[in-house]
Amino acid sequence: MDWGTDLWDQCDIIDKHTLSGLDLVDRYIKFVKERTEIEQSYAKQLRSLTKKYAKRGSKEEQDCKFSNHASFQEILNELNDYAGQRELIAENMMTGICVELTKYLQDIKSERKTHLADAKKAQQNLEGSFKNLESTKKRFAKEWAEADKATQQADKTESDLNATKLDVEKARQHAHARTHTAEECRNDYAAQLQKYNKEQNNFYYTEIPHIFNKMQDMDERRIRRLAEGYCKFSDIEKNVLPIISKCLEGISSAGLKIQEKQDSLLFIEQHKSGFERPGDVEFEDYTQGIKPATSDSSLNPPKVRTKLWPFSKKHKPTASEDFSHLPPEQRKKRLQAKIDDFAKELQKAQDESEALDKMKGVYEKNPQMGDPSSLEPQITETTQNLGRLKGELAKYESWLAEAVGGEDSSNTINNNIRHGVGAADQSHNIYTEFDDEFDDMEAPIGQCAALYTFQGNSEGTISITEGEMLSVMEDDKGDGWMRVLRASGEEGYIPSSYVKVNP
Repeated sequence: MDWGTDLWDQCDIIDKHTLSGLDLVDRYIKFVKERTEIEQSYAKQLRSLTKKYAKRGSKEEQDCKFSNHASFQEILNELNDYAGQRELIAENMMTGICVELTKYLQDIKSERKTHLADAKKAQQNLEGSFKNLESTKKRFAKEWAEADKATQQADKTESDLNATKLDVEKARQHAHARTHTAEECRNDYAAQLQKYNKEQNNFYYTEIPHIFNKMQDMDERRIRRLAEGYCKFSDIEKNVLPIISKCLEGISSAGLKIQEKQDSLLFIEQHKSGFERPGDVEFEDYTQGIKPATSDSSLNPPKVRTKLWPFSKKHKPTASEDFSHLPPEQRKKRLQAKIDDFAKELQKAQDESEALDKMKGVYEKNPQMGDPSSLEPQITETTQNLGRLKGELAKYESWLAEAVGGEDSSNTINNNIRHGVGAADQSHNIYTEFDDEFDDMEAPIGQCAALYTFQGNSEGTISITEGEMLSVMEDDKGDGWMRVLRASGEEGYIPSSYVKVNP
């Protein structure tokens, strides 16, 4: 069954039906556009929410040492990645559905217009042929009536006794001429009728069925394309579900990481003062009266009870450089932290000094590469900085020794210094190597592995495949994207949740 055979006489119905199909495609495009706007708005609100509750400042960074605070920050990070996936859904729906269907809709509208124009032209041709048939038919009827009338007049003249032979002959010739003309009109009418029937048969059995079948094929292609759009609506979201699931698993994992006992111990370590609890209050007996001035009581006056400072209103003491305003335990912690910081700075300054000395040696051997004297200000500044750092380090070491009270203080200090220097040694020192040639290319800041395949369709993005190793050129700035470099030299942005950064 097809439109050309079974709907040959339903041109208006076919016109309305195909127009309704095009309207459905247009409505679906608008529906998807509104869905993308909702996704983009949702992602924007999620990013604003995570930014609002993200920790900022030194006090909040200190709170992040507690597992429940750190887990909340992980949840915010995962939610930010989740927002990036919602943005990706919106972008893929816009490019994969709206843009493609809009272009297809314009093409199919043009095709439908062509088919309807062909049908209208064929209809007009058939109507023109029918008008010619009616015209020849009327002429034949008129001429045949005139011929019959002339024949009757000739018969009447011939039967008239008063008519001359000339009159009879003249009437016969006139009747014969009219009859001949009527026969010609009859032949024209018959030929026009045969032509019209042939055109009508071609119209109803060939032209119209062919046009209607083309419109049927067009409508079925439209339906199939729309069905693909319906499937894409689901598939686009399915493609990011693994990453969304990882984000949700990350949120659950953040909750499972919380260690309430560990948080309590950390809180104790951060804030214990090291003071002893106050002793019992001695009983003062006033019933004995006043003792003589020469008694032992005058030499040993009654002890005044110390304040229970943990429960009284305290005034914040003035901060001092050696942290002597802090309780013993807190003072030792702060001094040790300062020593670690200075040890790292000292190691960095030493590395820089060594690098400058090497650079100066290279300049002295190869003057064309640079003037050795131009490095003197930097060398002087680095030397002064080394002296200052060593002085600061020694000062804080002495204060820590005082706070520790001499109990293995020197060993503790030396161990911590070695630990700080060792940690600094692990960092990459850009001054240790000085080549004869300089490379102006941007150096990668890390490596990562692709967890999933990503098709970079928009401007500035690149495509990656699952398992591919990439060089990180720019970290995620909080918008869910990072810039990477492929082994082929192609560089661009990808979703940061699609890769795992190597430690």
